[in-house]
Order: sequence, then structure tokens, then C-alpha cells
Amino acid sequence: MEKPNLTAVHEFILKGITSRPDLQAPLFGLFLIIYMSTLVGNLGMIILTKVDYSLQTPMYFFLRHLSITDLDYSTVVGPKMLVNFVVDQNTISYHFCATQLAFFLVFIITELFILSAMSYDRYVAICKPLFYTVIMSQRVCHILVAIPYLYCTFVSLLVTIKIFTLSFCGYNVISHFYCDSLPLIALLCSNTYEIEVIILILAAFNLISSLLVIIVSYVLILKAILKMKSAEGRRKAFSTCGSHLTSVTVFYGTLIFMYVQPKSSHSFDTDKVASIFYTMVIPMLNPLIYSLRNKDVKSALKRTWNKIRNIFS
Repeated sequence: MEKPNLTAVHEFILKGITSRPDLQAPLFGLFLIIYMSTLVGNLGMIILTKVDYSLQTPMYFFLRHLSITDLDYSTVVGPKMLVNFVVDQNTISYHFCATQLAFFLVFIITELFILSAMSYDRYVAICKPLFYTVIMSQRVCHILVAIPYLYCTFVSLLVTIKIFTLSFCGYNVISHFYCDSLPLIALLCSNTYEIEVIILILAAFNLISSLLVIIVSYVLILKAILKMKSAEGRRKAFSTCGSHLTSVTVFYGTLIFMYVQPKSSHSFDTDKVASIFYTMVIPMLNPLIYSLRNKDVKSALKRTWNKIRNIFS
């Protein structure tokens, strides 16, 4: 099929989630509630893990950064997606589209490595409890967070610059509700083989390396738990890992479904459904998972609420 004539593209049109007029208002209301819940939940978790004395541990340090990444990438996508429900044609400028892609990639990839750092933290806490404070020192925690941010910034800039230095065809309609790499590649007139290979290699490395750390950590954790003689000790160890395992299963499950489906059944509509889940739903669920399943967070929330109530009473 012949490509359209090459013309300069100054803006893109985002097709959004659906073009059905009868669904615009209900979906706007639904996603507004989801986004506001994400905003409140993650901001609350960030503040709580910063101010409460009982949550000044490596586990909650990583949880705070998980909330930061959740809040950031949902904010990169959410507001612009909501605009699509209330305007006839949702346009996004060329440079803003590049900026959205760059920031989205930074935070979504960083979340993979934050989750793997959290699994390593749980491994040290359960398998090497006597050396926990030595191994998971403040310096080590900062390194485990700083390296992913730096690496993911490099990956994001590499992919974004590669895409936006190639030539776009005259057709500027993105079959998605935000600027993502695959829908953008579909609009390129240039040879896309190199950028497709780069994205494939980086996506495989990011998913496999981070997931491998999680799997190895939990295999060692399981072995340590099975060796415990105390039923109470086993129960406490399982409850410690429960929230993290739930987050990992939901997040990685969605990403793996999106990337390993057969090419014959792959479509942008399928990608939209998966993207809605990991850009909007998961960031809302994570604070709930860690608050409802965690006694320390619930206790800290009660203490903070009582302090606020005492101030205004």
C-alpha cells in the first residue's frame, strides 16, 4: 500500500477511547472519579509515608516512590484523556505529544524497577532479618531508586528522540487516547525497522530483568517461609508480602498480556483496553491495596486523622 505524501505534521488528533456519543458523558464521569481517587489516594500515601514516624522504613520508602510513579504517569495521561470526552476533536501539539510520550515512558518503566526493588526489600526482611538495617541502609535505598530513574530517563529520551526525528506522513490521527510509541510508529513514513527493534529489545529487557528479580526474590522467600516452624511467623511473612504480590500480579499481568499476544490478534483496540487498566485503574488500586491490607498504614492513617481533628477541634 502506498504511503501518503510527506507533509509537515504540527499537531495530532487523539481518537480517544470511543467515538460513540452516548458513551461520552458516562465515561467522562467514570474516569473523572477514577482519576480523582488516584490523585487523593497516591498523594495521601506519599504524605503519610513522609510524615508518620512508624513508616520511616525502607519498605515504605519504596512504597512512597511507587505512589509517585503511579501519580505521575496517570497525570501525564488522565487529564488529556478526560478532555477527549468534552471536545469534538481532541488535538495535541507535536511538541506536547513528544513530551507526553517521554514522561509517560519514564514513569511507567520506573514502576517496573520500583516493584522489583520492593521484592528485594521483602527478601532481605524475611531471609536476612538480622542484617536488614545494614543491607537496606538509607544509601542503598536511594541508589535502588536513583538508578531506575536515570536509566528510564535515558530509555525514554532514546525512544522519543528516535520517533520524533523520523518523518511523519500527512495522516495525523493517533488511534489511541494518548501519545504512545506504537500508535505513533504507525504514522511514520520513514523506515521504522530500527525503532521497532529498539523498542522490542528494551521492552523485553525491562520486563524480563525486573520480573526475574521479583521471581528469584519470592522463590527464596517461599523457601524461607516453608522452613519456619512457627505458624504465626509464616502467617506474618505471607501478610507482609501479600500487598506487593497483588500489585505485581495486576501490573505485570496487564503488561505481559499486552506485549505477548499473537500478532494476528493484536489490535489498537485491545491495546486501549489494556492501557486503560495500567494507566488509570492500577494507579487507583495500589493505594487501596497497600492501605486496606496493611495494619501499619491503617494505624498511621488513624494517628494522622486524629492529629488533624485535634488541630481543628
